[in-house]
Amino acid sequence: MAPDRVAVVTGAASGVGLGLAERFAAEGMQVVLADVEEPALRAAAARLSERGAKVLAVPTDVANAGQVESLRDEAVRAFGAVHVLCNNAGVGGPHDPLWRVTPGDWQWVLGVNLGGVINGIRSFVPLLLEQDAAHIVNTASVFGVFAGALGPYGISKHAIVALSETLYFDFQAAGARVGVSVLCPGAVRTRFGTSARNRPASLGPATDSSGESERASREQFDRLLVTAGREPADVAGFVVDGIRQSRFYILTSENRNDAIRRRGDEIVAGGPPAAPFP
Repeated sequence: MAPDRVAVVTGAASGVGLGLAERFAAEGMQVVLADVEEPALRAAAARLSERGAKVLAVPTDVANAGQVESLRDEAVRAFGAVHVLCNNAGVGGPHDPLWRVTPGDWQWVLGVNLGGVINGIRSFVPLLLEQDAAHIVNTASVFGVFAGALGPYGISKHAIVALSETLYFDFQAAGARVGVSVLCPGAVRTRFGTSARNRPASLGPATDSSGESERASREQFDRLLVTAGREPADVAGFVVDGIRQSRFYILTSENRNDAIRRRGDEIVAGGPPAAPFP
């Protein structure tokens, strides 16, 4: 977190990613912003640059391994190194029963949420291992640490938590000077609910989410954002503190702690799982 260190943030054009980019810049870091939404990305980078930050905007689809490799190369070309990597880009997707989710939606959600983290690790870890100190933050969700919910999205976030744990053990075994954190935020006031705006048409039909239960699930999620949602800047503060304190699991609220503890008890007892929320 020292000044002049270099941070790369995916999904940086809005939401948590933009909050992270702004906070890193305020810390005096050089920041590479990556996002699939190029106009919003350019605008975000321009605002930070106007405040005196050293930034670079690189349009990137994190589901595309070649584009993530190019992101790494552009970061090194501009700033010479990378010290902090935030694999943050993510999408929502349908909340429908799993058997009704279309192949295209499975590919989209898992490709961005999980595939984006995998591509980030494969592209950047060899570079991070060369630094005197480095840190990776993978954005999961509180929905990744209690009983499953929210369709492919929740599944992808559980996978990111497991991936981060495995990566931590890999670094320990290698004696690497690279820290790992998995960010598991609760509700955050972002444009998460409209992420389908970036769903590639080439993936074919989207899931028909017009059913009553699917609408109710989305309405409940929207209410959570209004009543308990944090601002992206607050989440960024949790991340910076977490990196400084070498925290592995970074949670942003306590209102799901009972559900997290209950999941462990249910596993030991043989279950079945209770619904994580009414």
